[in-house]
Amino acid sequence: MALLDSFEKQGNLLFKYRGQFPILLFLLVIPFVYSNENMLDKDPTLIISYLISILGFLIRFITIGTTPKGTSGRNTKKQVADELNYMGMYSMSRHPLYLGNFLIWIGICLSTFSVYFVITVVLLFWLYYERIMFAEESFLIKKHGEKYLKWSNSVPAFVPNIFKYKKTEVSFSIISILRREYASILSAVVGFIYVEVLVNYFERNEIFLHPISFKILLITLFIVLVLRSLKHYTKLLNEHDRS
Repeated sequence: MALLDSFEKQGNLLFKYRGQFPILLFLLVIPFVYSNENMLDKDPTLIISYLISILGFLIRFITIGTTPKGTSGRNTKKQVADELNYMGMYSMSRHPLYLGNFLIWIGICLSTFSVYFVITVVLLFWLYYERIMFAEESFLIKKHGEKYLKWSNSVPAFVPNIFKYKKTEVSFSIISILRREYASILSAVVGFIYVEVLVNYFERNEIFLHPISFKILLITLFIVLVLRSLKHYTKLLNEHDRS
């Protein structure tokens, strides 16, 4: 029990600060890019990295866009689950948001072209988020008991089982995406640009950012500023039935 309690405490702490996980990756990537060992072919790898990250965002968008208020879907400061969410994406995976996060950041890591870095991040992600998922599920077992156990025993924790999909009764909300996901999108864009600058610096010995990447960054910053202002200073993005 002592070990389980330790896992739960670690998970709750990591849950609270999980938004800082990218900072760890930003620091960790430097020696891998600098070493320039076991590098993948650039053009196909870059395309694949974008596609993987886009898939991750699609999973997050579908999950958040169909998540009702008071479930465990999109809380940020503490565990919240007045109701169980077991339809839609949650009928295939118990942690679809973390699956989305994993794909987004693996895509970014692939853009370093470093095989060793990708492998390291996969292992690190698993160790980091395993504790968080453990803490979340411990909370849900205490909150919902047998109802949660019955659902969790039939649904994979991470890798989705598409054959178990059950259509959600909650309508898809683009407003939820606009209100909730602008920070995630900005983080991903900054991640790709950071890696691009880093790779170019060690290859060319100069700080260089492709003009298209710079334009994407400016457009993203503008959109984020607009959405953040709408969220905090207007009611345009408010929804009474969503978190």
